[in-house]
Amino acid sequence: MLILDARTARVLATILLYGLALAFLYLAWRTLVAFLFAILFAYLLEPLVSRLQSRLRLGRAAAVALLYLVLAGAAGTFLFFLGPRIVQQANRLSQLIPQLSSRIASGQIVRQIGGQRGWSLDTQLRLESFMAAHRLAIDRWEQALLSEVGRLAANASWVALVPILAIFFLISGGRFSRAILEQLDRRRQRAFVGELLRDVHDVLANYIRAQITLTGLALAVYLLAFELMRLPYAIALGVVAGLLEFIPVVGPVTAAVIVLTTAFLLDYPAMLALLVFLAVWRLVQDYFNSPHIMGGQVQLHPLAVLFGVFAGAEMAGVVGVYLSVPAIATLRVVWLRWRSYQDSAGAAGAATPPPEPRN
Repeated sequence: MLILDARTARVLATILLYGLALAFLYLAWRTLVAFLFAILFAYLLEPLVSRLQSRLRLGRAAAVALLYLVLAGAAGTFLFFLGPRIVQQANRLSQLIPQLSSRIASGQIVRQIGGQRGWSLDTQLRLESFMAAHRLAIDRWEQALLSEVGRLAANASWVALVPILAIFFLISGGRFSRAILEQLDRRRQRAFVGELLRDVHDVLANYIRAQITLTGLALAVYLLAFELMRLPYAIALGVVAGLLEFIPVVGPVTAAVIVLTTAFLLDYPAMLALLVFLAVWRLVQDYFNSPHIMGGQVQLHPLAVLFGVFAGAEMAGVVGVYLSVPAIATLRVVWLRWRSYQDSAGAAGAATPPPEPRN
């Protein structure tokens, strides 16, 4: 007597396979994230590799090697000129953070800043009492921030794998997509999957290049503006703010909070000018630079972007925040292409005449 019939066995096997897949995703998420970022990095470099191939008549591997040498030279030049100043300012700022933390906890920072800015004694006493009443909450925020920074630093070694893994994707070129298409038997299925892969390729490539361009532009503007405004630790804060531009929505907000908080605690005299600059630059970046550079390819509603960013932050932290936008854009492309496929299939079925009845 059989305990399970064939249908029940298939259902249980399917559930087991899904469970194993979810367990694999949970246990190997660092490796999967490294591969995802390697794919995105390969999308960024693909046009440059193709251009080197066509202009210099090089093989695929030689073009990739030459591009990596050029990028290494550019990174080395940047670090040669700005690296010592970045390290020096970062070390000084890291040594200053514990002192600022203790001054905030004791309320001394309120008396110091209030006295320099002409605050009344009553205002200073109110702020001191507020900080004393919320000292535990402030300590929890500091511990959470330090914990997040430590977690990111612990996973920083995976960042070095991204350009190495990207080499294999760049050298392989379109072999992966061709291998996928070869597994399909029906012509309509191959056409659907081929068009879908091209759409996803265009969206991801455009998004990654646009994000890199916007990040580089923001980095240059922050460094120049902070130096001209004589902001303390201008180079270190400019690099941090520029790199955070790479993270959608959350990155620019975090950068503004870090810059304004640091300037305030260090008693920077031109706080209003700094606030105006950050606000104006945000408007220029979001409403002029981003639409022109993005080119309208990643057509997502702002609410969809916000939902994806917050959901990504809940699921995977900073990594989830960054991957949320390309993930939602990819799902949108898949949905639109599937609807088009279904409509064309329905139209083809309607156009087929019904068989004639037999006598």
